[in-house]
Amino acid sequence: MSTYLVFGATGNVGRRVAERLAWSGAAVRAMSRNPEAAKLPQGVEVITPDLDAPGALDDVDAAFLMWPFHSAEPARPIVGALKRRVRRVVFMTGGGALPGVAPEEQPNPVARWHATVERLIEQSGMEWTVLSPSTFMANTLWWSAQIRAGDYVRGAFGSLATTPIHEDDIAAVAVHALTEPGHEGHRYTLTGPEVLTQAEQVRLIGEAVGRPLHWQELTLEQERARLLADPDFPGDFVDELLDGYTKMAAAPRPEVTSTVPDITGAPATTLSAWAAEHADDFSGGRR
Repeated sequence: MSTYLVFGATGNVGRRVAERLAWSGAAVRAMSRNPEAAKLPQGVEVITPDLDAPGALDDVDAAFLMWPFHSAEPARPIVGALKRRVRRVVFMTGGGALPGVAPEEQPNPVARWHATVERLIEQSGMEWTVLSPSTFMANTLWWSAQIRAGDYVRGAFGSLATTPIHEDDIAAVAVHALTEPGHEGHRYTLTGPEVLTQAEQVRLIGEAVGRPLHWQELTLEQERARLLADPDFPGDFVDELLDGYTKMAAAPRPEVTSTVPDITGAPATTLSAWAAEHADDFSGGRR
């Protein structure tokens, strides 16, 4: 039986890829830095992320790869190890990497890392599919502490519009690309079903938790100071993040794609539905 290798198997998307594959009856080998705490479905083989370990790539036919590293440095040995043993790879790109643009010409460091990995995969000789998702709905959990503490989310770029996507919709597309023919050589842009500003997202989360929530706009300097004061936010990434948001705000309004329903046969999940699933994460018992 062919085995599917899942990188980042305890992350927002990787976990759901591993679960969906396991529930379908497939053999799954999941990579996690903490196998004992992975809590994946019974039958999933959980290993540490070491492709040189004995048996790591035995019987692996296809791999789901995402990029958690803050550099493209590990890309060459990882892709090199995969191409010697694996027929197909599905890569979830990120950072706003632009299709058809060389890594050195990408708009930010994260996009450059992902574009570098994409290029190596495309040149590897493996069958490949690239998934380019829009903003994860799970990113709104960054606001959970503010929402638990009050009725306002404070930040810059409240009018910034995105097409947020449920992580499970990304995983559903990934499983189709891993297990079915016909997806080789495709780069899929994945979006949710709606274009929503950050302020609109806050309002919809408020509906899910049962109380009105509001966006309070900050200036760029106020937002920079807020992020730098946050002990959980990497200080060296603040300016890069704000620069990225500034460019996104100046870009044309994003468009919804039909890729999720076209491939999965099911409509993409709304933010309202996702927020209802996660209402307790935002309310902390306060409704």
